[in-house]
Amino acid sequence: MKVIHVPFCFAPDPSGGTEVYVANLAQDLQGLGVETMVAAPSETSRAYTIDDLRVRRYAVSGNLTDIKELYGPGDVLAATEFAKILDEEMPDLVHMHAFTRGVSLRLIQATKERGIPVVFTYHTPTVSCQRGTLLLWGEDLCDGKLDIIRCTGCTLHGLGVYAPLAAQMGRLSPGIGHWLGERGLQGGIWTALRMSELISVRHAGFRKLAAEVDHIVAVCNWVRDVILLNDVPAAKVSLSRHGINWTPGQKTVTNRSSTRDLRAETHIAFVGRFDSTKGLHILIKAFKMAPTLKARLDVYGVVQGPASADYQKKMQALASNDPRISFCEPIAPQEVVSRLRQYDFLAIPSQWLETGPLVALEAFAAGIPVIGWNRGGISEIVQHGVNGLLIEPHSSAGWEETLCRVAEDATLRARLKDGVRPPRTGVEVAREMLVLYEALLARKSRPHIEHSAGKLS
Repeated sequence: MKVIHVPFCFAPDPSGGTEVYVANLAQDLQGLGVETMVAAPSETSRAYTIDDLRVRRYAVSGNLTDIKELYGPGDVLAATEFAKILDEEMPDLVHMHAFTRGVSLRLIQATKERGIPVVFTYHTPTVSCQRGTLLLWGEDLCDGKLDIIRCTGCTLHGLGVYAPLAAQMGRLSPGIGHWLGERGLQGGIWTALRMSELISVRHAGFRKLAAEVDHIVAVCNWVRDVILLNDVPAAKVSLSRHGINWTPGQKTVTNRSSTRDLRAETHIAFVGRFDSTKGLHILIKAFKMAPTLKARLDVYGVVQGPASADYQKKMQALASNDPRISFCEPIAPQEVVSRLRQYDFLAIPSQWLETGPLVALEAFAAGIPVIGWNRGGISEIVQHGVNGLLIEPHSSAGWEETLCRVAEDATLRARLKDGVRPPRTGVEVAREMLVLYEALLARKSRPHIEHSAGKLS
């Protein structure tokens, strides 16, 4: 069996949790005897090998003539280049891990035209939520039901439009946007006026994706709920939670040590992309509001693109040379667990619904508890008061109070560390995916067998 995995980007480019998941899954599948490779969009087409994994990058057009291309079926050049990879590599199955201009419906259609099954894994809210967070108006949990009026208003609000005005603009007919688009009007107010059309195109794209792929993998409960709420048949969806890899022979959970509880400062780590959705600003503000807090924060941020670099600069300015806050070089994926062993807590202040995140499982592998919001994937794996602390989004007890609490209470720190248990492994995930792949390939071959039997009779 030969499988191609298709993420948003891939190493050596700066990678996030999805790319780490893909790399681990691909390598674990290889360990199970599956021929595996990665194909990912890039500025140019090229091929290379990294960590014994074959990688092919395919070019995406740098020219964007109409903003609708960001919402619609995808980039033509990317699909053409990906089709060449399909013809040269001849995979038995394609597993997609993103839904973007470069990893789009056009790629799915090119794959299906060749009779190759497609699996899609929903990794982040951006798959179905144009605002990208699944937080309605940026505050309350959204049920994820696709609704043009509601989604248009919420998206515009996320782009900075005053909420009442955004709600009214959400009621504009998509036909108005289509009319403006035909006249080449886009950017600024024109894009805002076209938003209902763009959202309708994106919703249609998601529904077509769900209809055309052979199976959808949800990595947590809320993802499965969103998919089912949007009328995808339950038989087409399966739940497969994240797992992580660590160095063979490495202890999963660190030995308890009283010296960490006795030191003067509580050491806290943040590991993630420099992006507002990851909520680093919330964590830094909590430190700034608690000048007597006896804690240190080490930020291991990853820069992905110009907007990410800009956010990094804003965070460094927000820290204002606070000696308790340090900005460190990103940690190599294979070193995250061992590095986290040096800390008392991992903080995850994400401003969107996480589907894991993987770094929370890596914290558990390192034997340290997690502090995060009581929502999304974090609330599905962190047990409040057992292996971490969950902060209610609208409660008065926020990050500042929680950080002060853990810094002052050594007994609490020790109890939470004792509550940490080994996380699920990546090999378990790979085995589940292999069972799924085999079932889809068996289903694909069955019509051919039945047809052949009919001819023989």
